[in-house]
Amino acid sequence: MGEKGTGRAFIGSFTSAGGRGILVAAVDPASGALTETGVVDGVPDPSYLAVQHTGAGPVLYAVSETAQGAVAAWDIAGPVPRSICAPVAVHGEAPTHLAVVHDHLLTANYDSGSVTVLPLAADGTPQAASDVLCHEGRGPDHARQLGPHAHQVLPDPSGRWVLSVDLGTDSVRICSLDARSGKLTLHRETALRPGTGPRHLAFHPAGRHVYVLGELDPTITVYRWDAATGVLEPVGATSLFPDGIDGAVSPSAPVVSHDGRHLWAAVRGTDTIAVLALDAIGEQADLIASVPCGGRWPRDLVLDPSGTHLYVANEHSGDVTWLDVDSATGIPLRAGSLAVPAASNVVFA
Repeated sequence: MGEKGTGRAFIGSFTSAGGRGILVAAVDPASGALTETGVVDGVPDPSYLAVQHTGAGPVLYAVSETAQGAVAAWDIAGPVPRSICAPVAVHGEAPTHLAVVHDHLLTANYDSGSVTVLPLAADGTPQAASDVLCHEGRGPDHARQLGPHAHQVLPDPSGRWVLSVDLGTDSVRICSLDARSGKLTLHRETALRPGTGPRHLAFHPAGRHVYVLGELDPTITVYRWDAATGVLEPVGATSLFPDGIDGAVSPSAPVVSHDGRHLWAAVRGTDTIAVLALDAIGEQADLIASVPCGGRWPRDLVLDPSGTHLYVANEHSGDVTWLDVDSATGIPLRAGSLAVPAASNVVFA
C-alpha cells in the first residue's frame, strides 16, 4: 500500500518511444485518481507488468519487450520498489505479456512466437528458463501472420491449464504445466476463424466462458470453457463494428466486469471503448455502446480491484485515463488522466 487510505498503481511504458520506465502512482480509493509518486527506470521497454504476492511479500514483474527479451523483478513491500535481480533472459524475442502460474513466471514472446517458463525462487526471484514452447503455423494476413506471434499467456481460473493466444496462427493453445519440472505440454490447439488475429482473451468470473478479442478482425468470439477437460467450445462472435469500419482499427484489450454483466474492449484507431452486455450466464455478448477512451491509441484497458473504475493506457497521447463505470448500464465516463509518456499497461498492488 502507499499512503494511508490509498493503493498503488504501476504503469509500464515504451522507453524506446519516450517512456520513462515504470511509473509509480498513488490511487485515491474513492475517485480513482492517480498521483505520480516515483519512477523505476533501468529496464528498456517494460511494456507489460504483473504483481504477485509471495511469502516474502509483493513482487512486481515486468517484461523487457526487446529483441533480447528479458524479465525483471522488484520487491514492492516498501514505499520504493527494490530490484531483486538483474534482467533474466526469456530466450524469446519481444515478450509482450507475462503471468505467474504455480510458482513459475511465463512470458508470451511475440516476435519469436513462443512461451517461456521461468521458475520462481521462494522470494519471487525469476530463475533461468526451464522451458520454451515454440508455436508453429501462420495465417492468411501476409503482413501480420507469416509466422506465429504469441501475444498473451495466462492460467485458467481452475489453475489446471495455461492458455496462450497467438495472433499469427489464429489460435489459442491450451497447455499443462508440470510444477516440478517447469515443462509445458501442449494439450489442445483451438482454431479461430482465419484472419481473426487473436490478441488477448478474458474469462467470465464464473470461469465457464472465455472471450477472445480479435486484433485483425474486430470481434469478440465467445467460447464455453470446460476446465475438467481443457476444451474450448465456440458459441458465437460479436462484431465491434456491425455497421462497418471507416478506417483501420486495432482492438487491444478485453475486460469483464466483476459481476459478469458487462465486457469492455479497447479499440485503437477509433480510440474508443466498446461496451458489451453479457447475458445471465455470460454466453451472449451484445454491443450496446461505444465511448471515447480519453486519449489516443489505447493499448491496455484494466479494471481496478473495486470494479468501479476503468483505466486506459493511451500509448500515443502519452497518458493514463480513468473512467467511472455506471454499474447499471456498464457505460464508462471519463473522470481524469495522468501524463505517462508512451503508456502501455497498468497494474495495481
